[in-house]
Amino acid sequence: MDTMDSPGRKSKPRRVHSEEFRKGAVGLVLDEGKTVIQVARNLGLSESVLFEWVRKAKLGRARARPALRLTKDERSELVRLRKENTDLRMERELLKKAAAFFAKENA
Repeated sequence: MDTMDSPGRKSKPRRVHSEEFRKGAVGLVLDEGKTVIQVARNLGLSESVLFEWVRKAKLGRARARPALRLTKDERSELVRLRKENTDLRMERELLKKAAAFFAKENA
Protein backbone atom coordinates (compact mmCIF):
# COMPACT_ATOMS: atom_id res chain seq x y z
CA MET A 1 0.00 0.00 0.00
CA ASP A 2 1.46 3.37 -1.04
CA THR A 3 1.50 6.42 1.20
CA MET A 4 -0.22 9.35 -0.39
CA ASP A 5 0.82 12.99 0.16
CA SER A 6 -2.02 14.35 -1.92
CA PRO A 7 -4.65 12.75 -4.11
CA GLY A 8 -3.06 11.08 -7.13
CA ARG A 9 0.52 11.67 -5.99
CA LYS A 10 2.74 8.96 -4.55
CA SER A 11 5.45 9.88 -2.06
CA LYS A 12 9.01 8.74 -2.50
CA PRO A 13 10.16 5.90 -0.29
CA ARG A 14 12.20 7.13 2.64
CA ARG A 15 15.93 6.51 2.19
CA VAL A 16 18.02 5.46 5.18
CA HIS A 17 21.59 6.75 5.44
CA SER A 18 24.26 5.36 7.74
CA GLU A 19 25.73 7.52 10.48
CA GLU A 20 29.06 7.35 8.64
CA PHE A 21 27.46 8.74 5.47
CA ARG A 22 25.79 11.55 7.43
CA LYS A 23 29.06 12.49 9.14
CA GLY A 24 30.85 12.52 5.80
CA ALA A 25 28.25 14.78 4.22
CA VAL A 26 28.26 17.14 7.21
CA GLY A 27 32.07 17.13 7.20
CA LEU A 28 32.09 18.35 3.60
CA VAL A 29 30.03 21.35 4.68
CA LEU A 30 31.56 22.18 8.04
CA ASP A 31 35.18 21.14 7.56
CA GLU A 32 35.80 21.70 3.88
CA GLY A 33 33.70 24.81 3.33
CA LYS A 34 31.43 23.41 0.64
CA THR A 35 27.87 24.67 0.51
CA VAL A 36 24.93 22.57 1.62
CA ILE A 37 23.46 22.92 -1.85
CA GLN A 38 26.66 21.63 -3.56
CA VAL A 39 26.99 18.65 -1.25
CA ALA A 40 23.28 17.78 -1.39
CA ARG A 41 23.32 17.78 -5.20
CA ASN A 42 26.56 15.78 -5.41
CA LEU A 43 25.29 13.13 -2.99
CA GLY A 44 21.70 13.07 -4.25
CA LEU A 45 20.25 14.35 -0.98
CA SER A 46 17.42 16.70 -0.24
CA GLU A 47 18.84 20.09 0.74
CA SER A 48 16.48 20.30 3.71
CA VAL A 49 17.71 16.95 5.03
CA LEU A 50 21.35 18.02 4.81
CA PHE A 51 20.58 21.41 6.39
CA GLU A 52 19.06 19.56 9.35
CA TRP A 53 22.07 17.23 9.67
CA VAL A 54 24.42 20.24 9.62
CA ARG A 55 22.31 22.09 12.20
CA LYS A 56 22.40 19.12 14.57
CA ALA A 57 26.13 18.64 14.03
CA LYS A 58 26.83 22.29 14.84
CA LEU A 59 24.89 21.94 18.09
CA GLY A 60 26.81 18.79 18.98
CA ARG A 61 30.14 20.38 18.16
CA ALA A 62 29.34 23.45 20.22
CA ARG A 63 28.69 21.27 23.25
CA ALA A 64 31.85 19.19 22.76
CA ARG A 65 34.13 22.09 21.84
CA PRO A 66 35.73 22.80 25.26
CA ALA A 67 36.93 19.21 25.63
CA LEU A 68 38.41 18.97 22.13
CA ARG A 69 41.53 20.99 21.35
CA LEU A 70 43.52 20.01 18.29
CA THR A 71 46.80 21.51 17.18
CA LYS A 72 46.95 23.25 13.82
CA ASP A 73 48.76 20.21 12.33
CA GLU A 74 46.19 17.80 13.77
CA ARG A 75 43.34 19.91 12.43
CA SER A 76 44.83 20.06 8.91
CA GLU A 77 45.48 16.30 8.95
CA LEU A 78 41.92 15.68 10.10
CA VAL A 79 40.52 17.82 7.28
CA ARG A 80 42.76 16.05 4.75
CA LEU A 81 41.76 12.59 6.01
CA ARG A 82 38.06 13.45 6.02
CA LYS A 83 38.29 14.68 2.44
CA GLU A 84 40.18 11.55 1.41
CA ASN A 85 37.63 9.39 3.21
CA THR A 86 34.73 11.13 1.48
CA ASP A 87 36.43 10.83 -1.91
CA LEU A 88 37.02 7.12 -1.34
CA ARG A 89 33.38 6.61 -0.33
CA MET A 90 32.17 8.35 -3.48
CA GLU A 91 34.55 6.29 -5.62
CA ARG A 92 33.31 3.09 -3.95
CA GLU A 93 29.68 4.04 -4.62
CA LEU A 94 30.50 4.84 -8.24
CA LEU A 95 32.23 1.49 -8.65
CA LYS A 96 29.25 -0.30 -7.09
CA LYS A 97 26.91 1.40 -9.55
CA ALA A 98 29.19 0.61 -12.49
CA ALA A 99 29.47 -3.04 -11.46
CA ALA A 100 25.70 -3.29 -11.12
CA PHE A 101 25.24 -1.66 -14.51
CA PHE A 102 27.63 -4.04 -16.27
CA ALA A 103 26.22 -7.05 -14.45
CA LYS A 104 22.73 -6.05 -15.55
CA GLU A 105 23.89 -5.39 -19.11
CA ASN A 106 25.61 -8.79 -19.37
CA ALA A 107 22.69 -10.69 -17.84
